Order: sequence, then structure tokens, then C-alpha cells
Amino acid sequence: MFFYDPTYLMYMIPAFILMALTSWYVKSAYNKWSRVPARITGQQTAQQLIAAGNLYGVQIQGVAGDLTDNYDPRSKTLYLSSSVANVASVASVAIAAHELGHAQQDAEGYFPLRFRAALVPIVNVGSNLGWFLIMIGLFLRFTQLAWLGVLFFAGSAVFALATLPVEFNASARAKRLLVQTGVIRTDEERRGVNAVLNAAALTYVAGLVTAILQLLYYVSLVGGNGRRRG
Repeated sequence: MFFYDPTYLMYMIPAFILMALTSWYVKSAYNKWSRVPARITGQQTAQQLIAAGNLYGVQIQGVAGDLTDNYDPRSKTLYLSSSVANVASVASVAIAAHELGHAQQDAEGYFPLRFRAALVPIVNVGSNLGWFLIMIGLFLRFTQLAWLGVLFFAGSAVFALATLPVEFNASARAKRLLVQTGVIRTDEERRGVNAVLNAAALTYVAGLVTAILQLLYYVSLVGGNGRRRG
């Protein structure tokens, strides 16, 4: 129903454009630097960084898809796509190192990572429950219930905000680890790693902007309904 609301489109079209541009930029950076060879593959990079950081409890497994690489702190598992694990490119080593940055955060008990993980079940429930409460509250003209839904939905924006320091720190660790271990050595390789990781960071910024704009839409929707009742 929201797509038929001009106010919704006013809030969200800028977010959709930003997400599309960010996605294009990430893929462009990845495609460019995936063609620049590195000394070792993404999987070999991960193995070398695991040894260098004494992260021997971390396992490496494959995952389907492209740019689906991730680290799961629950199982201490690093999941690498085949285009990263089996390819020796600057983009591959950058992505593998970024995910190992998360493993290092996990091993150190990095607070922002733990805080974000604690938010996951709250956000999963709150985003769905919040939307439901907003709709029911508006339908029943029970504004307080709708505002409670907005509060629940705000968890998504908080989660997006909490994600930024986690991802930025993982990228900073990746850049440092790749230099310290000698995986990257040339200025071109450093530029490539920076380009890939900086582009990826923009997706989280775009995600935060999208979450805030959607939250503002709900605030305007419930607030406008309350003023009309008044």
C-alpha cells in the first residue's frame, strides 16, 4: 500500500536511488580489482591471516553466490564465495581480509560487534511487529499503539547505525593485516584494497540512510494521523 502513497515515495525514492548507485559503485570497484592479480587467493589469504592472528578456531567454508562472503561469530566460520576463495586477485584478498577482521573482532570481544549481535533478535522481531502495530494503530485510530510500532521499527535504524563502526573497523583491520603480513606490497595493491573496502563501506552508509528515511516516513504518517484527529 505504501507504494501508492506519494509521501512514501517522497521519502524513499532518494533512498532507492542511493542504494542503486552504491550497488553499482561496489560492483564496479569489485569488477575492476578482481582483474588485478594478487600473489595468493582469497582462501590462502584467510589461512595466512588466521595463522598470523592465532585465530585457529576459525573454520573456512564455501558459500554460494557472489559478494556473499561473511563471518559467522556463532560458529566461528568464515564463509567465502568461490570467486573470492579460488581467485588470486586484489579484490579477493581485500574481501577475505575484511571478513577476517570480523573474526579478530570476535576473538577480542570487540564491544560494537557484540552490541550489534545482541540487536539482531530484537530487530528481527521489532521490524515486523512495528509495522503491524503501526497499521493496526492507524486502522483503529489508536495513536499510542501506532507510536509504539514506530518505536519498535526504530530498532532497524539503530541496528544500521551500530553496523557502521563494526564494518569500518573490520576494513581498517584488513588493510593493516594485509600490509603487516606482506600479502599486499605495492602501491597499486594498496589502492585496490582501499577502493574495494571503501566502496563496500558505502553500502552500510546507504543502508543507514534508507533506515532513517523509512523511520521518518512512519513518524510523519503517525504524526499526521494524530494531528488530523486533533
